[in-house]
Amino acid sequence: MSPETRRFHAVLRGYAERNDGTVALWGDTLKMDYTALFAEVTYRQERLRAEGVKVVALALDNGVEAMLWDLAILFEGLTCLTLPPFFSPAQRAHCLEQSHAERVIAEPYLEAELHAGGYRKTGDFWCRAFEGRPSMPLGTAKVTFTSGTTGTPKGVCLSADSVLRVARELHQASHTSDPRHHLALLPLAILLENLGCYAALYAGATLSLPSQKSLGIQGASAVDAAQLLGCLAVRQPHSLILVPQLLLMLVIAAEQKAFNPQGLRFAAVGGARVSKALLLRAQQLGVPVFEGYGLSECASVVCLNRPGAQRPGSVGQPLPHVEIRLAEDGEVLIKGSTLLGYLGQTEQPEQWWPSGDLGAFDDDGFLYLKGRKKHQFVTSYGRNVNPDWVEAELTQGGAIAQAFVYGEALPENHALLWPHRADCTDAQLAAAVALANSSLPDYAQVHRWTRLEEPFTAANRLLTANGRPRRDAIVARYQSRLAPALNEETSS
Repeated sequence: MSPETRRFHAVLRGYAERNDGTVALWGDTLKMDYTALFAEVTYRQERLRAEGVKVVALALDNGVEAMLWDLAILFEGLTCLTLPPFFSPAQRAHCLEQSHAERVIAEPYLEAELHAGGYRKTGDFWCRAFEGRPSMPLGTAKVTFTSGTTGTPKGVCLSADSVLRVARELHQASHTSDPRHHLALLPLAILLENLGCYAALYAGATLSLPSQKSLGIQGASAVDAAQLLGCLAVRQPHSLILVPQLLLMLVIAAEQKAFNPQGLRFAAVGGARVSKALLLRAQQLGVPVFEGYGLSECASVVCLNRPGAQRPGSVGQPLPHVEIRLAEDGEVLIKGSTLLGYLGQTEQPEQWWPSGDLGAFDDDGFLYLKGRKKHQFVTSYGRNVNPDWVEAELTQGGAIAQAFVYGEALPENHALLWPHRADCTDAQLAAAVALANSSLPDYAQVHRWTRLEEPFTAANRLLTANGRPRRDAIVARYQSRLAPALNEETSS
């Protein structure tokens, strides 16, 4: 075992030997204490050892089984590939093929898909033999695939030490809040949630792992709010990891007295830009929300606001395991816990990882993000605008579900908008735009907007599988609306 793996294993063994009956894992119905957890993980390690393989893929919904197999793969020193439930069949097939996953532990609904991919079921495992070895860096413990801006996922290879160091730092960052019950809302295949679960186990807390179905979550973005709020009311967790849209949902529910945040002690939010206004709304309601920042290539979290060190609007100060500096153009460069490499590529990663994000530090070392470097456009007045920033302001007011902002070489910025509700009027959309504009400088404001006939989705190829806009595809589809004056000049 690596040093961090030995440390984590010893912590769990200590909780098991204490044998005080604390619930370690709580699935849809099953509850398991730390003594049973340690025994079950050890048993699964033996099962994996008998298989004699190197790479194991997990395609399981959140639950006790998913966590037990994840820990067994980690402690056995194998490579774990986790497949998000929102990946398409083609994306899953690509991940399995590229990683040479010799064993797959999967949900029953994937049976036909795995058969078609050459796998055969033996007991709990789907088995397949591969010729040769995958191009994978030595010491890879986790392969996390990100779809990025294309449909073909990219495998990020991480060491156990990098992953567990981040988990330990997350535990330390939330320690003063003493969260004794963490509920996993996001799929375990999302690295951030995976590490949040490790952090809860580091603390000896209860880890709630209800299935996505029981939470009312489908795919990457569909949420049954009533079902989710009902689960939170029953479980009463102390800590959560949220994406901005889930935070917005909880804030709206709390404002309508449909959600009581009193029991929450620590709610981390990340994954996309969060508007300062939404964070302040949350805090006024008593939601202890702390924005952070990270990326898969750096084993997830690198900055985090925390109790006693918080600046709304920033993503917090760097965690102790990383160093962060800014390039001349403002790009955020990160050193520490970086990836071993990409699956299938032989290039060695740079010591200072270029994040692709633009940022600035204040005098106290809090990092403020300014959007993606590659998304930035320049207006006809020579002003640089990052659309991520503007889109976050538009979508976190409650009326607008999706926004896309464009202004390259134009005198006015144009937004494409899709409302949260079908009965949302144009007047309500206009009011939402005006509200967002009130917090933006004039050059970044939305001057014109168009209501969309359909949302951006993965099916119409305007979103990636994990919900990010395909900017080039959107511009190509809606060019006549985004830049009519430019089109008239081009056609004349």
